[in-house]
Amino acid sequence: MTGSCVGQLARFDPDVDHRPAVGLRIEFEQNDAEQPVHCHRKGQLVLALRGAVTCEVPKAMWMVPPHHAVWIPGGMPHSNHATDNARVCFLFVEPEAAELPTQCCTLAISPLVRELILYLADQGPSYAPSGPISRLVTVLLEQLVTAPVEQLHLPTSGHPNIRRIADALAADPADRTTLAEWAERSAMSGRSLARLVERETGLTFGRWRQQLHLIVALRQLAAGATVQQVAGHLGYDSVTAFITMFKKALGQPPAQYFASLR
Repeated sequence: MTGSCVGQLARFDPDVDHRPAVGLRIEFEQNDAEQPVHCHRKGQLVLALRGAVTCEVPKAMWMVPPHHAVWIPGGMPHSNHATDNARVCFLFVEPEAAELPTQCCTLAISPLVRELILYLADQGPSYAPSGPISRLVTVLLEQLVTAPVEQLHLPTSGHPNIRRIADALAADPADRTTLAEWAERSAMSGRSLARLVERETGLTFGRWRQQLHLIVALRQLAAGATVQQVAGHLGYDSVTAFITMFKKALGQPPAQYFASLR
């Protein structure tokens, strides 16, 4: 994270007053940027304008591709990790100001909501409690409540065996270690590990690993990698096999998916 970003975030306290919503625009330059684990009274919407952001909360990792946002309810510990040259906008919403989800989720953001958030971020946090900006916030929150929820997250777990696998796969997504091999390393039977993964994440081991691949792929594609590069990084035998996985998960091949976001 650049020094200016560090200073800007360190000086910004979203909980300093009780305005219904305040915005903050951030640019990360030339390097991956991470905001360590923290929490605040206000809920936080993390909107990716360019590049992508990964948000980690207890037991889940949430992906923010361009033109989407992750909603993090107030009081929930979380960290944010942005790709190279990401442009991000944060919207902090006072509890009870809008009927937003009580759980973390990914929201598809309409052009109207996006522009309202950007305009609010450019006004600064000290707008008058009544007046044009205050009325704009009312419209923004009304529109935000109707934003569609999308399933762009990876369930994780605090269980040491699952955390070990998640960390290894995040470091090397092309790792094709089988469930039986992971079980042997964990001194468990394959059946016991399969049950543990499904109980903790709600997914089978195969689906869980595929979801991790999807999160990594979205992040790398948003950062500018080619489909060929991403397929190779994830260890797919062919680009076609990767595109098939992507289309099955999101309904469109990568090029069409990102074109539709634009």
